[in-house]
Parts: sequence; structure tokens; C-alpha cells
Amino acid sequence: MATHRKGHHGDPRALLYEAAGLRWLSEASAAGGAAVVEIVAAEPQALETRAVAHGAADVASAEAFGRALALTHAAGASHHGCPPPGFTGEGFMGRAPLPLRAAPPSGKDSWGEFYAADRILPYLADAVANGSIDGVGPRKVERCAARVAAGTFDAPQPAAVHGVARLHGDLWSGNVLWARTDAGPVATLIDPAAQGGHAESDLAQLAVFGAPHLERIVAAYDECSPLAEGWRERVGLHQLHMLIVHAALFGGSYGPQTVALASRYT
Repeated sequence: MATHRKGHHGDPRALLYEAAGLRWLSEASAAGGAAVVEIVAAEPQALETRAVAHGAADVASAEAFGRALALTHAAGASHHGCPPPGFTGEGFMGRAPLPLRAAPPSGKDSWGEFYAADRILPYLADAVANGSIDGVGPRKVERCAARVAAGTFDAPQPAAVHGVARLHGDLWSGNVLWARTDAGPVATLIDPAAQGGHAESDLAQLAVFGAPHLERIVAAYDECSPLAEGWRERVGLHQLHMLIVHAALFGGSYGPQTVALASRYT
């Protein structure tokens, strides 16, 4: 059996978080959710998974992935920002820290409050420090975050999700492998930042760097679990987390992209 082995990037808890996320997502796989790479061995120093024979997506496999992702989200989570079972403390999105919430808030579990406080603002200082967000940029991001926190853009989950969605959390196209099988390519999830959140976030992340046959993925998802009215206008908002994380980690053009996107929602 061929395997893939990876080490951590400075904090061994990152691999424990990834393994916990893979297990949580794989629970949904058993009920028709998206396929997840199989864990062979999980340790603080290394994570070993079954190797995936790489194929290429086609329209049929893209549509199958859209339907399966809808079922993964519908498997649910206890609250926004919850960690996968068995993991405690701060999570990771690549090399960036990821705030997680061990328990739901004492009041309303608001997506907007969570997204502003834990998915936008924690990364602003680092993006300012590396110079990628400067001038009036920080104020534009903060104004956007204030509107988000106030609930301006809160919207229902897709129809099949009751409560909070179970997210992959870092669903850019590179974290979806199209496994080659006798029955055709199968979308297989790797490297999650699994958490509870809004299902539109995973779908929006797929568009940041361009997933193959994205329109068919989303259309099939929408047929299985209809998206709330106005979802297209919220795509940029749900991409903001991924972009500001990139601005904080890598600087460069990600900062201006973040500011431009935030400005659309101020």
C-alpha cells in the first residue's frame, strides 16, 4: 500500500488537528458525504495517509462532488467555530493560527459575529505589519468587519443544513484531489481546517484559485441542498477569510485584494 507521509510546520498540534478533522469529515463520508483521504497513522510528528492515484475531474465527477459536499455540510456541527471532536485549543489553517470555540456563546450563535471576530480581524495586524495592507486599508477592513459582526450579511444555511454546517474549512482547489478509480475520478478531501461554520464558506473558497468544473459543482450542490437567496452576492464575503490569511502569511498582492474585497461590503 502506497502512503503519503508529512511532518508538521513547527507545531506538532497542527497534525493532530488535521487528523481530527479528517476523521470528523470521514464520518460524513460514510453517509454519502465527500470522500476523505484515509489515515494510516497519526502522530504529533508525522501524519501518514493512503496515497491517492491522481486523475482529472470531469463533469460527472464534479457534479457528484457537489452533491457529496452538500451531505458533508448537512452532517452538521455544534456551533460556529467548533473544533472537530477530540481536539482542543487553537487550530491551524496552513501555517496560520485558527481561533476555535470550545463552546457556543452564551447568547445567540451569530455567524456574523463569529466570522468578524475569529475569521477576519485576527489576521489584520500581521497583514499591516508586513506592509501588504496599508494606508486606509485597515479602516476599510475594520468597517467591513463591523457590518459583518452586526449581522448585515447573515443568511440561512443551504436547505439540507439544520443549524451549523460541518466544514472542510480550507477548501481551495489544491485540497481536493481527483482520485483515479475504476469507476472514474472521485473528489477526495485532504488537509482540512475542519470546523463548524456556514456552508457558503467552503463553496466560496473553491472559487478563490479556481476548481475544475466549478459551475457544475455548485449547480449540483444547489440541486441537492438549495442555497439561500442572494448567495452569489455573498461569495466575496466568504472568500475574505482565505484572502486575509494569505495577506497575513505572504503579503504582496493579497493585501490589496483583501482590501478591495472588504470594500465591496462596507
